[in-house]
Parts: sequence; structure tokens; C-alpha cells
Amino acid sequence: MPQPDEAVLETDRTGDLAAVGAGLDALDAPPQQQRTPLWQRFVSTALPPLVAFALLIGVWQALWASAIWPEFQLPAPGDVWAKVTETVASGDAAEILWTSVSRAVLGFLAAVVIATPLGLLVAKVRVVRAAIGSLLTGLQSLPSVAWVPAAILWFGLTPSAIYFVVLMGSVPSIANGLVSGIDQIPPLLPRVGQALGAGKLQAARHVLLPAALPGYLAGLKQGWAFSWRSLMAAEIIATSPQLGLGLGQFLHNGQSLNDISMVIAAIFLILLVGIGIELLLFRPLERAVLRARGLTGAL
Repeated sequence: MPQPDEAVLETDRTGDLAAVGAGLDALDAPPQQQRTPLWQRFVSTALPPLVAFALLIGVWQALWASAIWPEFQLPAPGDVWAKVTETVASGDAAEILWTSVSRAVLGFLAAVVIATPLGLLVAKVRVVRAAIGSLLTGLQSLPSVAWVPAAILWFGLTPSAIYFVVLMGSVPSIANGLVSGIDQIPPLLPRVGQALGAGKLQAARHVLLPAALPGYLAGLKQGWAFSWRSLMAAEIIATSPQLGLGLGQFLHNGQSLNDISMVIAAIFLILLVGIGIELLLFRPLERAVLRARGLTGAL
């Protein structure tokens, strides 16, 4: 039978272990966040870019008013806005945006289908990594515009040439993002999957991809950016009536007509699509993934 002093020590020791366990559980649990009022979210997220945009327009208007550059080089903001509203009112804007956005989305989805298994192979098979790992990195750094002349010679002035350029611009980025995410997975997780009897396909689906999701998502964001940039390069160079009127063609037409307002309006629409996809798709998805892991980037 333990002495009273030993019983007290045992009780204290048990209490200390319970306190340590509770502390570890509190560290593992994601922080509880209070719901921010709508006006505070507006002030912290929407107001700064609006102020920056207003300052940009003000500087632009001041430079135009100073007449440092001639009108055909620097138009007034009002003239560019008039060109944008004219394009929207005529219905051309909807056709232009649909042509380019649909091509970008289809090309990006095809790139995801190709790059995901490719990234898994490069990350988990040493021979494949040794063979094409550096090639993927080189292709990622290669300007997408370099593929346009070859694509035109191979496929002609057809949508296939444009989709080829989009794929060559986005596949390396997505695959490298997945490889980077898998390389950062703790070695214990794949071992746990093997211990539970998961096969290679099951391990890839239920262990590798979920664990590498933050890096994979970063690769997807970069892959979309490369898809959009590659598409614009292809549409600017590969111009043909059978390809339809996209944003790149619209920009090229402004250059051909020496219409600087049309050129800047096209640049504005291209930028608007890029910002819209980021705010409506990738940023909420990224925050959800980070929040589920209790990471500070979700704040």
C-alpha cells in the first residue's frame, strides 16, 4: 500500500500529464476565430485596392493633362473607359471574353489531367525524376511565346495550335508544384498508409495528394497564370478569322489600327479576368485549405 506522500506524488504526476495532454490538444486544434463584421472586412480587404486604383487613375489623369506624351501614346482615362463601354454595349465584350476564357479553362483542365499523374511519377519514381525532372524545370522557365511558331507550323492556324501552347505553358508548373508538395510530406505519413494496407493508387489518392494539397494548390495557381499568359501570347500571334475574336486578337487589332484606347481597353479586360479568377476561385480555395490545417495563411 503506497504511503500518503507517494500517493500525493502520483496524483500530482497524473495531473501534470493530463495538463500536458490538454495543452498539446489545444495546440493541435485550429484557433477559434470570431466572425468579423462586414464593414471591417470591407475596410481591410476591399478598400485598399479601391484606394490604390483611384490613385492610379488620378496619376494617369494628371500625366495625360500634362501633355508630356501625345494623345496617340497616352489617352485619357475617360477615352479608354468609353472604349470599354462601347465594346460591352455592342455585345463584342461577351464574345471576346467567352472565346478566351473558355479556351483557358479547357486548356487548364486538360493540363491538370496530364500534369497530376506526371507529377506523381516524377515525385515517387527516381528514374523518372532523374530522366525528366530537370526538363520540367527547364520547360517551366521557357517563355510560352517560343512555342507559338512551332505550334502554327505543326497544327496550322487552328484551335489545336492554341491549346498546345496553353498545355506547354501550364503542365510543367502544375507538375512541379505537385512534386514540391510531395517532397515536403513528412516520411511518416506514407509509412502509415503502407502499414494500413494502402496500395500505390490508394496511397496516392488518400495520402500523397491530400498531404501535398497546399503545394499542389500553389502549382495550380501558377499553372493557371501560365495558361492565361500562354493563351494571350498565342492569340496575339496566331490571328485568323477561323480562330474567332479573343482578347489577344482584340489587343492585336488595336495595335494594327493604331488605337491606343483599344489597346489599353484590351489590357484592362485581360487584367480583369486574371484578378477575377484569383478572387473568385483560387483565393477562397486556398483559404479553405489553409484554414482546415490551422495555418496562419488563412487569416
